[in-house]
Amino acid sequence: MASSKEYLDFILEKLSDLEEITYRAMMGEFIIYYRGKIVGGIYDDRFLVKPVKSAINYMPAARYELPYEGVKEMLLVDEVDDKEFLTGLLNAMYDELPAPKKKKKK
Repeated sequence: MASSKEYLDFILEKLSDLEEITYRAMMGEFIIYYRGKIVGGIYDDRFLVKPVKSAINYMPAARYELPYEGVKEMLLVDEVDDKEFLTGLLNAMYDELPAPKKKKKK
């Protein structure tokens, strides 16, 4: 099941206090970037983030879920209605997220 543009717009509105939130559509789902780093994505209308230590500490009761078959589990963000919570979560995670990979020149 693909994610809806309406759910993407809802999450983007909740993250609107943060600068440099971008996304990329990928196979019916959406990858979410914060200041150039991948924080997670929207999969089957669920907001999932990378399970870095800061995210685990920020959401100690969060469930691990698969975005889709064959990939690593991610943390399900249940408190998507809380703009302040989401802003704090992404700010807490930022320093731990891997830097974007450099694209190879052809």
